[in-house]
Amino acid sequence: AVCSMGNSTSRLYSVLAKTLSSGAVSQHQDCLEQLDSARLDPLDPKDLLEECQIVLQKRPPRFQRNFVNLKKDTASNHRPIRVMQWNILAQALGEGKDNFVQCPMEALKWEERKCLILEEILAYKPDILCLQEVDHYFDTFEPLLSRLGYQCTFFPKPWSPCLDVERNNGPDGCAMFFLKERFELINSANIRLTAMKLKTNQVAIAQTLKCHETGRLFCIAVTHLKARTGWERFRSAQGCDLLQNLKNITQGAKIPLIVCGDFNAEPTEEVYREFSNSSLNLNSAYKLLSPDGQSEPPYTTWKIRPSGECRHTLDYIWYSQHALNVNSALGLLTEEQIGPNRLPSFNYPSDHLSLVCDFSFNQDPDRLL
Repeated sequence: AVCSMGNSTSRLYSVLAKTLSSGAVSQHQDCLEQLDSARLDPLDPKDLLEECQIVLQKRPPRFQRNFVNLKKDTASNHRPIRVMQWNILAQALGEGKDNFVQCPMEALKWEERKCLILEEILAYKPDILCLQEVDHYFDTFEPLLSRLGYQCTFFPKPWSPCLDVERNNGPDGCAMFFLKERFELINSANIRLTAMKLKTNQVAIAQTLKCHETGRLFCIAVTHLKARTGWERFRSAQGCDLLQNLKNITQGAKIPLIVCGDFNAEPTEEVYREFSNSSLNLNSAYKLLSPDGQSEPPYTTWKIRPSGECRHTLDYIWYSQHALNVNSALGLLTEEQIGPNRLPSFNYPSDHLSLVCDFSFNQDPDRLL
């Protein structure tokens, strides 16, 4: 038996239909047993991409985005490390709470939207993938990405707003995936962020990895800070807590660090300044796309809600600028590509843009670990 995905083509039953389309996991025990056995079989990313494109054949083609070369000296002995950061939009929130007034409900159907998300991931082939608002981890991302060679980690929010939505798929949270052929996991920490000494509903994952090719250690972290105007001091406190945790994990910046996240904070906020001025010596990778290398992009999220149009820069990839170089970064979608109805849409599955950077280790021998 297979799990039905509604209006899917028969081709999908080989891969995508094995991922559950709704939340009642306990009612799909037979499918879960299939997933356990399916994880053992490697999956060709080309086959998965082809199946996604079959599902999406009635939708417009995906937008083209180009990488911008940022490294003047391109000579490197090792392959770069590609890191992808993305708030993918929790399915329960997209359908039930976020009120995207210009986005047709048809565009938010999970059977198709998940294929748009997968298509974006498969197009950029990240070595490390950091996601927020993941509420289909166990039935979609973990079973599929594990078969693509990724080691997968998920940390849900303690009180996810997804649980308030009828027919939800469980809590949303942060997820991290890295290619096992490229990295070895040395240490992993699930961090529940505190603010004013109180535990909060926001979380982070921090993992120390060893690069097989170089033997170098580095730490990769993913987080999603508290949303909404009026919570600036709260976000600042969460950011301080995360930085303190990362200082301990990286032994005071001895281990290079990359932090991906939806900070829900513009560059004018205190939490942004805390990361910029931290003793961890962090820089924001996407600043390097600006002419002077000092300005963040004009937006990383763009949507229309009942209260009006929301265009903000909230998503970042921070990195240890003394130990890592940014070789290239993926350019953002233009306003023309996004279109007048903004995001999400039939073209793009989330209200946040994905950020993708290629990193290399600084070759300074004094910085070798």
